[in-house]
Amino acid sequence: MIPSLSDGSVIGFEGLTVRYGKKTVLDNISFRVPAGSVYALLGRNGAGKSSAVRCLLGQQKPTAGRITLFGKDVWTNRAKLMEKVGVIPEEPDAPSDMNVKQIVNFCSSLYPTWDNRSVSDRLTRFKVPMNVAFASLSKGQKGQVALSLALGSSPDLLVLDDPTLGLDVVARKNFFEELVGELADRGMTVIITSHDLTGIERIADRIGIIKDNKLVVDEEIETLKSKFRRIRYPNKGIESAYGNALDHLNTVQVKVSGWGVEAVVSNYDELSFNKFRNLGGIIDAEVSAMSLEDIFTAIVGEKGE
Repeated sequence: MIPSLSDGSVIGFEGLTVRYGKKTVLDNISFRVPAGSVYALLGRNGAGKSSAVRCLLGQQKPTAGRITLFGKDVWTNRAKLMEKVGVIPEEPDAPSDMNVKQIVNFCSSLYPTWDNRSVSDRLTRFKVPMNVAFASLSKGQKGQVALSLALGSSPDLLVLDDPTLGLDVVARKNFFEELVGELADRGMTVIITSHDLTGIERIADRIGIIKDNKLVVDEEIETLKSKFRRIRYPNKGIESAYGNALDHLNTVQVKVSGWGVEAVVSNYDELSFNKFRNLGGIIDAEVSAMSLEDIFTAIVGEKGE
């Protein structure tokens, strides 16, 4: 189903397909991002997330389908639309021999809505040296400069392509804390790709997951987490006696070991679980909630699969 932007959505992916030669990277991807929300687009390495971001920014023409921003086609209206967009790429980039002050001054001349005070205050708070060449900054400092520049234009939309990749634990935590504060103050719309699912879990309203070139999940994060559960119970032959006793809960993953069975289900509800727990042969069945990282792993497969 192609999404409609009549509901005030900022972004609309409409049947997006990307191919490189004979290789299909994204196949008929459709979703929308409502105004003021934080949408996390997730997938394993090579899933096509960066291709989706390039198409979103009008840097790459889709093989089929299109992307709209603020109701307009990105590919044909890129120059004007990018005035409303702040971008943090996977690898922060700026002229290597320019210092931070020069970079800020250059960027300030490009945007009529530039907020120089907020940029200066943020860089001061980050303790980023203003007179040091960009190439001499640490990776964490480069990321802080990128965030400051992206927010400096007071964007309506913030696009982040794995912005914490390669940062240490403290730098990642600081990045997301700064972002959370900005979201609370400004109510921006955000789309983010990231491998830092702990950070994503703190800020995202909605999750999209790409697997095998297709969008297999597009759901509010709390709804997604309410449906997934891990169920454990001793193996007493119940599987052979009842077939897969968890089928009605939509089993995503099952691991059988000597002690018992551990299953991940994607359609959990208390009534169905209680019926399962009361089956003859089921003893000491336990259910537990799952983190976003656990859910993601169950959906896309563990490393090596």
